[in-house]
Amino acid sequence: MGPHPAVAAIRLAVRRVLHDVLTEYIEQTEPVARLSHATTSACAAATHAAHATHTAHITTHATRSAPVARPVAGVRPTVAARTTPAQRPTPSSRPAPLVLVACSGGADSMALASALAFEARKLSIRAGGITVDHGLQDGSDLRAAEVAGRLTALGLEPVEAITVRVGRDGGPEAAARDARYAALDEAAERHGAVAVLLGHTRDDQAETVLLGLARGSGIRSLSGMAAVSGASRRYRRPFLQLDRQTARKACLVQSLPVWDDPHNADPAYTRSRLRHEGLPALEKALGKGVVEALARTAQLSRDDADALDTWAADADASVRDESGELECAKLYALPPAVRRRVLRRAVIEAGSPAGSLFARHVEEVDRLITGWRGQGAINLPGRVEARRQSGRLVIRQG
Repeated sequence: MGPHPAVAAIRLAVRRVLHDVLTEYIEQTEPVARLSHATTSACAAATHAAHATHTAHITTHATRSAPVARPVAGVRPTVAARTTPAQRPTPSSRPAPLVLVACSGGADSMALASALAFEARKLSIRAGGITVDHGLQDGSDLRAAEVAGRLTALGLEPVEAITVRVGRDGGPEAAARDARYAALDEAAERHGAVAVLLGHTRDDQAETVLLGLARGSGIRSLSGMAAVSGASRRYRRPFLQLDRQTARKACLVQSLPVWDDPHNADPAYTRSRLRHEGLPALEKALGKGVVEALARTAQLSRDDADALDTWAADADASVRDESGELECAKLYALPPAVRRRVLRRAVIEAGSPAGSLFARHVEEVDRLITGWRGQGAINLPGRVEARRQSGRLVIRQG
C-alpha cells in the first residue's frame, strides 16, 4: 500500500525539483570532471611513453645477443595505454550537492522538509534545514530551537536556527522578508548549498497576485512568485501547484507537529486580512476556483513579462547614441510596455534600488518622453536624477 495521496503529491513535487537541481549541478560540474579526466589520461599517457622508451632501450640492448623474436599468430601487441574505470569521470566522483529547506515550523514548510528528507536519500543529495528567528514574538528563540530539533529528527544535516534583526524599511512584512532572505543567502553561501527550497503554495501565489492588483502594479508583479528565483537559481518553490490543505494533510497523516504562526491570523497584517477575509469573500461572490484562476493568471503574466523583458533588453542598444545616452525620439517610437522596461533598467543601472523603484516613478520618467513640456529633473530613489536635455534622456546619480 502506497503513501497517502497528500504525502505522495508533496513527494512527487519535491522529487521533480531535486531532479532539476541534480541535473543542473552535474552539468555545471561536468567540465571540471572532464578536466580531471583529461589530466589523469595525460598523466597515464606520459607514464606509458616513459615506460615504452625504457622498454625499447632494454630491448635494443638485448637484441645484440639474443635472436629476433617472432610474432605469435593471433596475438596483437598492446601499443596504447587504456583508461581504467577508476580514471573515468563518474557521478560518484563528485561531492554530493547540498539542498537546504527553509522551515518556519508551519504546515507548508514542515511538509516540504519531510519530503526533502525522504527524497534526498534516493538521489545522492545531502539535505539540510534552516529556520529563521525574527525575534518578533516572545519565546521566538525557543520556538526556533524546537523547529531545528524537528528538522534534525527528520534526518536533515546540517540544521541551523539563525537569529536576525528586522528593520523597518517597507513595513513590517517586507522588512521581515528582507531579513529572512538575507539570512538564507548567507547560510547557503556558508554551507555551499546549491539550492534552498521554500514552502510557498498555490494559495500564497493567489494572495501575491491579489496584493499586486490592489497596489496597481504592472504585469511583472501580477506574475507572482517564480518557481525558480534568486542568484544562481538558488530558490526553488516545489509547491506552487499544490494547495495549502494538501500540505497540512500530509503533516497530519505523518504525525508531523506543526506550529501556526499567530501573525498569520493577525488582522494588522495585509496578507492576513486578505487570507482570512478577502479570498473567502471572493470565493463566496464568484464561486470556488478563484485560487486556481489567480495562480493560472500568475503563470500567464510571467510568460508575457518574460517576453517583454527580452524585447526590452534587445531594444536597449538601439535607442542609444554613440556615447550611450538614451535618445528620446527613438524611445518614443517603442511600444509603451517595452519603453518603460528600458527606462526602468536604465534607472536601476544608474543606482536606484529595484525594490524602491515603483511604477509611478517609471511613469514620471516616461512623461519626459511622451509628455515633454519643458519640465525639470525628476528625483528618483537612490539619489538618481532623470532629466531631458537636448533630445537625450540623461539619468545619473547624485
